[in-house]
Amino acid sequence: MPFTGGDETGVEVRILLVEDDRRVAAALSSALTRRGYEVEHAAGVSAALSAAPSDLVLLDLNLPDGDGVDLCRELRRRSGSLGIIVVTARGEERDRVVGLRLGADDYVVKPFSMAELQARIEAVLRRATQVRPERNLICAGPLRVDVSARTVSVDGREVALTRKEFDILFSLARQPGVAVPRDRILLDVWGTTWADGHTVEVHVASLRGKLGDARLVETVRGVGYRLRAE
Repeated sequence: MPFTGGDETGVEVRILLVEDDRRVAAALSSALTRRGYEVEHAAGVSAALSAAPSDLVLLDLNLPDGDGVDLCRELRRRSGSLGIIVVTARGEERDRVVGLRLGADDYVVKPFSMAELQARIEAVLRRATQVRPERNLICAGPLRVDVSARTVSVDGREVALTRKEFDILFSLARQPGVAVPRDRILLDVWGTTWADGHTVEVHVASLRGKLGDARLVETVRGVGYRLRAE
């Protein structure tokens, strides 16, 4: 779920996946990529510390070249706004307490479902944006979305949207040019994936009409919708 920020075309949310089991890493990377994230895999502590900057870290604690707890502490020392979710088989209460005290935003015990992980990622990223005031303006082609003011303009013309319409646009605008699944939009806007099959379609149709250019929000057959990036 790319959030806002960076350049004028928007920037993808980058996830650093720190996981030594390559089969688990491959499966998670694939699932996250399908959901529109940019994923970098690090198989250990040293690789994680030398990885490119990211918006969120999924951190296994059992690593071959060091303790994930120490890595969590170092990552938090480097950045107070970085989202960190511990994803590990260590399910004891003391492990959870230590991880959270060292700076993790959340703690997920294996095995878990992608729906659960997705919801936790969403929640952590939402909290992270609250301490990133520079990431309040999303720009994609003629579209400008001011997240703080909840205002939208197209070619300088202000567009009045309902709360749901704005939230749908925000869900798409966080990753311009990337197909966003209907379930992801439902989770972003309604907080659930259980809804009438036409709920999203009806609101998207209204959103397109208000934007004045139906081509800005493209339908991706069998997947969901995509905001045109240029």
